[in-house]
Amino acid sequence: MSEPLLEVRELVAGYRGPVVGPLSFSVEPGEIVGLTGPNGCGKSTLLGALIGTARVFSGSIARRPGTRVMVQAQRPVRLPEMPITGHELLRLTHAQDKGAPPTVRPLLDGRVDRLSGGQFQLLQVWAALGSPADLIYLDEPTNNMDPGTIEALGGLLLAWREQRGVLVVTHEHGFLDRLATRIVEVGA
Repeated sequence: MSEPLLEVRELVAGYRGPVVGPLSFSVEPGEIVGLTGPNGCGKSTLLGALIGTARVFSGSIARRPGTRVMVQAQRPVRLPEMPITGHELLRLTHAQDKGAPPTVRPLLDGRVDRLSGGQFQLLQVWAALGSPADLIYLDEPTNNMDPGTIEALGGLLLAWREQRGVLVVTHEHGFLDRLATRIVEVGA
């Protein structure tokens, strides 16, 4: 068995004070690990601890040496006027555009400020999955998506998880039940 891409042990995290924890889990290459729980239980705070924007009060976070990480934010930044195409956005994140799946290809030629919220979210998820990252954090990736786009997102995750680990933060149990190798309850 190889070394996990990410190992979290007895983590307690928050901002001024603890918000979440203690929590332990790991992410192995090829896994989709779901973090779920009700709104306000600390899922995004936990992700903040993993990326260094929330405070770790106790416990540990260890990434395998050399692991490249990509984060898809819960509310990706999109300016009201953003005159770049999907191709240009992918170049900024070092994601592949030539290997983009059929659900993403129509989003690449137009301006990103003209995409719907769900289309922009799907493009952002592809920017993470199509990148050279070994470990991908997706924070509420189904935001703004209609059921068809959520189904396409699930297909992307399953097709592109090989040799990398994916940590999905969501409160949508049905989405995780179809995709996750393991589910970690936060705030349980």
